[in-house]
Amino acid sequence: MNGGLTFVRPFDTAPITTLLCDADDNLFGSERPAFEASTEVTNRFLARFGVTAPLSSEELRKRAVGKNFRNTALDLAVQCEVPLDPALTRGRPGAVVASAADVASSDVLCADELEQWVRDERERVTAHLAATLTPDPEVLEPLRALAKHYVLAAVSSSATKRLLGCFAATGLDSLIAEAVTFSAEDSLPVPTSKPDPAVYLHAGQALGVAAEQGLAIEDSVAGVGSAVAAGYATVGNLMFVPPDERDCRRTDLIDAGAVAITDSWRALADVLLTSAVPAGGSPLT
Repeated sequence: MNGGLTFVRPFDTAPITTLLCDADDNLFGSERPAFEASTEVTNRFLARFGVTAPLSSEELRKRAVGKNFRNTALDLAVQCEVPLDPALTRGRPGAVVASAADVASSDVLCADELEQWVRDERERVTAHLAATLTPDPEVLEPLRALAKHYVLAAVSSSATKRLLGCFAATGLDSLIAEAVTFSAEDSLPVPTSKPDPAVYLHAGQALGVAAEQGLAIEDSVAGVGSAVAAGYATVGNLMFVPPDERDCRRTDLIDAGAVAITDSWRALADVLLTSAVPAGGSPLT
């Protein structure tokens, strides 16, 4: 891919030792196939609570990009006024708190049922992506070059099992080890999702990467917001964003705090490798 990188804010590449890479639609084009599989589960989830107007995979993608299924399901439940177990309403001021009558009638979303839906969606999407994704030389070749000079880590809202399946299918498993794969879904004591910065803060602490030493690469507004809130300079990556959405996404990523915008891994690698020094290796390997 012939691409380019545009700087929109000043930042110093010299201290960078570690690239903190979002996964979906950043390292591989997984958003569309993932939402194809996720939509079936999402619509069954909505139907369970009486919502009869199904979402298309494209509608779901636009609503949920950058978030995991857990947060998407809760956001939809709040929007559709589904009564929630009080434990699920934290941080959701618009949520309907379940009454005793709701609980008695089983018209309430409780934490245990949500976990069942999360597991179902994870298994279906993981299997679909493992069968769909293939290695992409336009990602692999620049990343192999970058791996000689930087530690590569994955920082994602998606579950670890899903990420590892995607890495195996795309050939990235040789570049990003499980030890440096961080999931907002299951690497933290309490599951969360971007734009919460918790997963970036956790990754930085685990890797021993100070704010000036890490560079995040993200395709979504939620992802840029998460990384920036954790203190990391962030490049917005348009490589897998649909062409008709790129202009709007570029503006949104800049507004979210991105320091640069790239439309290919090659363009980013070309800039970083001009000043890179050999990497010392991951502290976790």
